[in-house]
Amino acid sequence: MQSSMSFDMERSYDNSKFDDDGRAKRTGTLTTATAHIITAVIGSGVLSLAWATAQLGWIAGPVALLAFSVITWFTSILLADCYRSPDSVTGRRNYTYMEVVRANLGGRKFQLCGLAQYGNLVGITIGYTITSSISMVAVKRSNCFHNHHIRDGCHTSNNPFIIVFGVVQILLSQIPNFHELSILSIIAAVMSFAYSFIGLGLSIVQIAGAHPETSLTGIPVGKEVTGLDKMWRTFSALGNIAFAYAFSTVLVEIQDTLKPNPPEKTVMKKASSIAIAITTIFYTLCGMLGYAAFGNNAPGNLLTGFGFYEPFWLVDLANVAIVVHLVGAYQVFAQPLFGFVEEQIKNKWPESKFINKELFINLPSGGIVTVSFFRLIWRTAYVVFTTVIAMIFPNFNDVVGLLGAASFFPLTVFFPIEMYIAQTKMRKFSFTWTWLQILSFACLIITLLAAAGSIQGLIKNLDTFKPFKSES
Repeated sequence: MQSSMSFDMERSYDNSKFDDDGRAKRTGTLTTATAHIITAVIGSGVLSLAWATAQLGWIAGPVALLAFSVITWFTSILLADCYRSPDSVTGRRNYTYMEVVRANLGGRKFQLCGLAQYGNLVGITIGYTITSSISMVAVKRSNCFHNHHIRDGCHTSNNPFIIVFGVVQILLSQIPNFHELSILSIIAAVMSFAYSFIGLGLSIVQIAGAHPETSLTGIPVGKEVTGLDKMWRTFSALGNIAFAYAFSTVLVEIQDTLKPNPPEKTVMKKASSIAIAITTIFYTLCGMLGYAAFGNNAPGNLLTGFGFYEPFWLVDLANVAIVVHLVGAYQVFAQPLFGFVEEQIKNKWPESKFINKELFINLPSGGIVTVSFFRLIWRTAYVVFTTVIAMIFPNFNDVVGLLGAASFFPLTVFFPIEMYIAQTKMRKFSFTWTWLQILSFACLIITLLAAAGSIQGLIKNLDTFKPFKSES
């Protein structure tokens, strides 16, 4: 009897620490999920919204921001229903975005999702390399402006700073499982909010002292901007806005932190609604206030285009915050790619000592570092690749636009809609099915136009590329 009671108490004790899938008890709430989503959304994409609004104007700019917001909210609601399968309340948990796709769609669509997701990770690391170098250049130039009281000089090349960033990433990339260091997410969140609010505050100050030219339709067609340029810029602007809302792949991981009661999907839907509403207000303010502050000459990057010159120390602080954020963010996005490639290669050549051998090095401080020659060569080669591509395509807005276009349709729209249709066993050609397909097709067209505009800008920039091109 005593033994039986002891066993029951032990089992009860275990159940208090673990969920039904054997993992540690989840403690996430509506508040924590909302905070995680806002942290995931607010990032370097906010810096291009003033430029995007300048291309679209006072009417189409806010409408585009609101439209992308509504679409993202709607598909996030659909995605929340797919976390568990086959039943959305009692089904088996899926821990990552790709697991959700595999459970609901499987086969070829799962492979396409992997291609889209990992391709997006490569693009983001290239984009972060470009953005960081531009911010480092901006710090140097702002001090030059302040010390020499000139605005037309102080030109310097991005390339040395791209190389510096690449060297730092080569070193950080050798740390196994770097993405598990939670301090990275905390620092990234603090830094992203810091530079976003600095940009917003400086825009408000700028509005008080200047009244630049703005327009209902954005930058007018004229001598400097042809009708064709206007069209391509409009498409690229849509890609820039899409990039600001490209965060769907982290929603599943956030939902996986929630307590099972009330049902995770119910809490996640509320969290998504609150977080996206707050983010949309913030994005709209950044885009519209930035356009009001600089008008049709709004810089491509709000904090590095030198719409702001003073106070120079505050501009420097914002750009340093961007660099610190992206140094860690590069690893957060690169590590899943590193892990995926290394796992595939280890499975293919399990007997290879070069691939599988780990050396353990004792540090004077008492810690132990593991070193792998394969990891050293592969990860270094990857960082060198992203560094070289960043040097070839240093244009911030076109890269951001292409990343937004490449990720928004497949990961934010297509897969959530297809998974929801499969999850609910929706009848083909029913009213709901038809409208979901129309939404998906419309987003595909917008994405293709955004990609075309961004690619055109990259090609145009490549035509004028020089090995040591200066940032003007």
